[in-house]
Amino acid sequence: MILKISSKNKSCNYWIWNGFKIAWFVENEKESTSLLFLHGFGANKYHWRKNIKSFAKSGYSVYSMDLLGFGESDQPGVKEIGKLDNGIWCDQVTDFITDIIRPINTNKIVLIGNSLGGLVALTCAVSIPEEISGIIASPLPDPVGLKINNSDDKSKFKSIKYKLIKLFVSLIPIEIILFVIDRFKLIYYFLNFAYQKKEFIDKELFNLISIPSKRPSAARALRAMCLGMATRSNKLKSSFLLKVISDVKKVPFLLIWGEKDKFIPLNYGKRIAKLFPWVELKVIPNSGHCVHDEDPQLFNKISNEWIEELTIKK
Repeated sequence: MILKISSKNKSCNYWIWNGFKIAWFVENEKESTSLLFLHGFGANKYHWRKNIKSFAKSGYSVYSMDLLGFGESDQPGVKEIGKLDNGIWCDQVTDFITDIIRPINTNKIVLIGNSLGGLVALTCAVSIPEEISGIIASPLPDPVGLKINNSDDKSKFKSIKYKLIKLFVSLIPIEIILFVIDRFKLIYYFLNFAYQKKEFIDKELFNLISIPSKRPSAARALRAMCLGMATRSNKLKSSFLLKVISDVKKVPFLLIWGEKDKFIPLNYGKRIAKLFPWVELKVIPNSGHCVHDEDPQLFNKISNEWIEELTIKK
């Protein structure tokens, strides 16, 4: 089921997925190369506001949605969803392609993700490679190069570990933490750490990040994310996912990294490119963790040229 709400500045659709409401929007929807934008942790679909129209003008069908637990999508807790991790979000993307994009468009999808969104895109490249023509991650958050056992541990120790983490997560006073962050506007501190170019930290960006965190359901969703990401399977970690793509089928992969990224230093990106030479790395000088928002023209240009090459090769 799809519901649509319009306002003066934006149009937001709601798609019911597994009983949860998912918010999304599209520009230039038609039978053409489709791009699906996936936001980072704490952000939402409008974090791509400086990129969407540029790609739509270039002729692409451009989709952006809120991952479950973020933005205007539902924010389920542990009781409702169990946990939230990149496997769950990959399932969301998979069904979004099937339910929303496929009735309009039969072309393969280019997934473009910022940080957590990049990890979700990588997960989808392994899960549904037949649907994906390429991945752009800017950047990729998981540590890479770790020795990961391909088979999941089914021992009692794993069960005990899960229960301990679940107990710890349940005891964290997330509601108080979110209240303090809101009360003292600490989001500005995090934005200052994430952004190299401080002039882009304005009221619009602050509201974009802060408003969803004020929803009554935000704390319970954050608990589900903490539990999910802390206990996820080895098969959902970047080292394993990249190795699978290397061994089976190399989905074209572009990394765009900010030279001054403090959250995930550039050395991580260089290590990925060294371990997996088929991954292309582009470095944006004097830019931080959110290159697409700090240097949108350069990000759009690099991405557009790379996607055009994919189309030519196809």
